Amino acid sequence: MGRRGFGITPSVPRPVRAVEGAQGQTETLPAADQLRYDAWLADQAHRRGLSAALKNDLDQIHRLLPYFDFALDEECFQYHECWKLKPFVTAGKAVFDVEYSLSTSKFCPKAKALNFNSLKKHLALGPWRVACR
Repeated sequence: MGRRGFGITPSVPRPVRAVEGAQGQTETLPAADQLRYDAWLADQAHRRGLSAALKNDLDQIHRLLPYFDFALDEECFQYHECWKLKPFVTAGKAVFDVEYSLSTSKFCPKAKALNFNSLKKHLALGPWRVACR
């Protein structure tokens, strides 16, 4: 059964963080252009009946919040950047986080306190996972 059969129709465009430059990339997209591109991606998802997830581009989160339905992040506890995602929770929108290196005892209590939906997964992204909730 596909995602639509479960009532889940997300769109998680990648890569979104062109403004910071991808690995090996020497040129970056100006922040204003990145903002327009991200908003366009979210609009295109919504026009197709999909919800849109913000992945990356955390530095423009306050400007992007109105366009995206939830946030998906990897290793925000590992890299100490979860605070940047708090506006989503404040706006009543979900934050999903996946951690690969930290033990659940290091991030699950913090994830629960922030009202994040966090998982521990292997980097290979198989079915194994440990949910904080």
